[in-house]
Amino acid sequence: MRTALVAGNWKMNGTRAFARELIPAVTAAYAAGGVCELAICPPAAYLGIAAELLSDSGVQLGAQNVSAQTDGAFTGETSADMLADCGCHYVIVGHSERRALYGESADDVAAKFVRAQAAGLTPILCVGESQSERESGSTEAVVGAQLQAVLDCAGGDAFAHAVVAYEPVWAIGTGLTATPQQAEDVHAYLRQRLAGNNAQVAAAVKILYGGSVKGANAEELFAQANIDGGLIGGAALNADEFVQIGRAGAAVRQG
Repeated sequence: MRTALVAGNWKMNGTRAFARELIPAVTAAYAAGGVCELAICPPAAYLGIAAELLSDSGVQLGAQNVSAQTDGAFTGETSADMLADCGCHYVIVGHSERRALYGESADDVAAKFVRAQAAGLTPILCVGESQSERESGSTEAVVGAQLQAVLDCAGGDAFAHAVVAYEPVWAIGTGLTATPQQAEDVHAYLRQRLAGNNAQVAAAVKILYGGSVKGANAEELFAQANIDGGLIGGAALNADEFVQIGRAGAAVRQG
């Protein structure tokens, strides 16, 4: 059985003091056991302090974005090699906010995915549809196209060293959550698409759900056959809530 992963995306939130309070609470709970694999993805400004606080804890560090460039005159960008040098294991690529607010195309996301892997990072590839796309019955077409752009660029074997996160745009920060069956249907479809390229890789890849996941609904979501944990937004800013979600992942996926 695939084990669970719960990754916390702080988005543009936090301070040094906040990091010093939240991260030790999370690492202490992780050390006590009964929690699945955890990752924390703070803003780039706090990667250094997060790396120090997570050192030797077993909780992984992740970044929220990465440049498709290697180095050079790209003011404000952060390269994959820099993230690796900071101690990152994961990096989020293709989040709906990056696609919608900053105009990242499917090709841009694919290039970031490839660059991240070249630096030894594990990309967490986000895919998801808007409310209008769901209501029009286009969910599979939308997420399938987002996934295919990366498959065309990186190949199916690349997902042996990647994570996929299904985040319906209509459920991010809205309080709305896909029903477990709605989420499972899309996760199963994504795994099926990956299996068309490499069935063994598809069977092993973690596919996370993101969209108003809380401690109260995590276990029911993670109990679905193809949901392997969560990419957590708001609830990741509360140590108790985040750890509760991690415990749900361990209870369902790790006995």
